[in-house]
Amino acid sequence: MKQRVAVRLGGAMQQTLLATLLAAGGSLVTVDSLILELWGTTPPNKVENALQAQVSRVRRTLAAVEPERQGSRVVTSTSGYQFLFDRWELDAYVFLDTVDAIHARSGTDTLSDHRRNIADLREQLAGWRGPVFGGLAGGPICRTASTRYMEARNSALILLYDLELRTGGHERILPELTELYSRNPNHEQFCMLLMRALYRSGRQLDALTVYRQCRHNMIESQGIEPSPVLSQYERAILTHDPMLLQDEPYWPAPALVAG
Repeated sequence: MKQRVAVRLGGAMQQTLLATLLAAGGSLVTVDSLILELWGTTPPNKVENALQAQVSRVRRTLAAVEPERQGSRVVTSTSGYQFLFDRWELDAYVFLDTVDAIHARSGTDTLSDHRRNIADLREQLAGWRGPVFGGLAGGPICRTASTRYMEARNSALILLYDLELRTGGHERILPELTELYSRNPNHEQFCMLLMRALYRSGRQLDALTVYRQCRHNMIESQGIEPSPVLSQYERAILTHDPMLLQDEPYWPAPALVAG
């Protein structure tokens, strides 16, 4: 495996260009798309020349890092540019592939497999050291990729803490879940995980308090009530539903409505 080397690009324009090419996953990005990504709806005069200049600067930076490489990673075509890389070379794709593989095998694994999956998820999540693309705003391509990566991260967190609960780690993960939910006070699945961990730790009142705080937050910030599933979690805790203590993911049955 190659040793990692930090690459410093000269300014937000070059950083956005590289982020856009990487976010495209090796596919061709048209000139028009790159112009929109870098300059929005107010491009400069001779914008194609300006784009070529930014591409040349990125190429020079990358060539200095990989002097042994034959040809640039940034390839020009008649309609745009493409960044060449193998999937394993980009942390984002390693993260996505690992999480997808764990999702695929997490339903029928043994206890030891659950623990291995937990370790793998924690290793991948530890690679998140800040906002996607370092906080660059970018344009449609970068924003779409950023949303996809954040959704994948949330999915990985949900799977991690569900596996922790399946393996009896409810008390150990309470501080992590409490912090996670405090940063995402309207996220229903984080709320449900925290409620479940609190209930399993013998803290029924605290679990109900978390639900009521979440309901209040959603009404105040979004003007909506919690989903029926989250409301059923409250009902399950009030009635001490034994299914809350099971090792599998718990989704309460819908409440019956009298006709």
